[in-house]
Amino acid sequence: MDSPIGVSMPYSLEAEQAVLASAMLNENALGAVMEALTEDDLYVTAHKTVFNVIGKLFSTGRPVDLVTVSGELGEKLDSIGGISYLTKIMEGVYTTENLKHYIDIIQSKTLLRRLIEAGSAIVDMSSKDEEEAGTILDRSEQLIFDIGEKRSSKGFYHIGDVVRSAMAILEEMKKRNGKVTGIPTGFSGLDNYTAGLQNSDLIIVAARPGVGKTSLALNFVEHAAIRHKATAAIFSMEMSKEQLVNRILSSEALVELGKLRTGNVEAEEMSRLSHVLKDIVTAPIYIDDTAGITVAEIKAKCLRLKMEKGLGLVVIDYLQLMHSGRRGSNRTTEVGEISRSLKIMAKELNVPVVTLSQLNRAAESEKRRPKISDLRESGSIEQDADIVLLLYNPASDSDAEPAEAANILECIVAKNRSGSVGTVKLAWRGEYTKFTDLAME
Repeated sequence: MDSPIGVSMPYSLEAEQAVLASAMLNENALGAVMEALTEDDLYVTAHKTVFNVIGKLFSTGRPVDLVTVSGELGEKLDSIGGISYLTKIMEGVYTTENLKHYIDIIQSKTLLRRLIEAGSAIVDMSSKDEEEAGTILDRSEQLIFDIGEKRSSKGFYHIGDVVRSAMAILEEMKKRNGKVTGIPTGFSGLDNYTAGLQNSDLIIVAARPGVGKTSLALNFVEHAAIRHKATAAIFSMEMSKEQLVNRILSSEALVELGKLRTGNVEAEEMSRLSHVLKDIVTAPIYIDDTAGITVAEIKAKCLRLKMEKGLGLVVIDYLQLMHSGRRGSNRTTEVGEISRSLKIMAKELNVPVVTLSQLNRAAESEKRRPKISDLRESGSIEQDADIVLLLYNPASDSDAEPAEAANILECIVAKNRSGSVGTVKLAWRGEYTKFTDLAME
């Protein structure tokens, strides 16, 4: 069988025969083969058929030898060359001592075949030119990454190592009073609903422009990365990296954002900035301000970051500024595809992915609290999200509100796949782009 690009696929007939014979000759060898290989690791169709039969016998606890394998093959026996071919395989192996060597050969050939297949897919994507070049590059990186992931297999862990890990987690949970199982948001009321930001969850933070959704997401990042040293990745399509850093500095040092923009900072404020600077510059926060980025590009960058530095939290600002990388699709379909891809990404990365989203104008024009149906451009956002948080400023609906009421915003937990829904009131310090618990205020 040839590859799609005309290159003969690498495999070892002798190694595949030796592995099958070893599995039928020795019970210990059988266990080693079943642990190390899968059907896809074998190239010859007849060998795949025999391997599947051996696996079936193994999983049901029946003996595995020449007689039982040939009997289980039944009508398929002729298709693999008959009993004579099985006998020939068995006669070629007199010892199973070299089994590991045979397995290594097969795994090496499998790796080469997967690289050829990935290369063929990359050539096919590039020649069709149906997606943007950057998207194709990221998909290509993903293909190679997946090959590397398949090479790594998990084995046994000694109980001593597991106990130490479990005790470390218990100690951390004890510090958090046993309430937060994910990454703490920094807001006790919100954590009571969510138990923190959970791995593999897609969390949507939605609001009308100017209400504070970017500030809330950055406050999540500050608490996760600065307080708890969790590596956080921020993807911003609206603000530059410098603007984001200014917001973090303003929030952490309690220096008005306007002063940071103009440079009109007093000595006492400079002292506060200097005090927080060390914690900020050493925090594991990574910022990407590429405009119009795709989910594939975000995923590729996150995978690279996870391998190099680890990864605990991803923040994306914001969904409606993203592109799927595909041409010709309408915007509603595109946003739906993006939201589904973000959920899949959160699951594959096994980290919480906080994605900001716009709300439509209905809630604002009707002067009411926003609803989950107000999510802009696609109903699939609601379907794909594990948690939906809607930010609302009650003062915006009434000109008669007292001034202090404008500093109390509602964070509406409109969807919570693993818990209850409700409303959390947060204190808002707009001059510092900072939310705090009302109790702290």
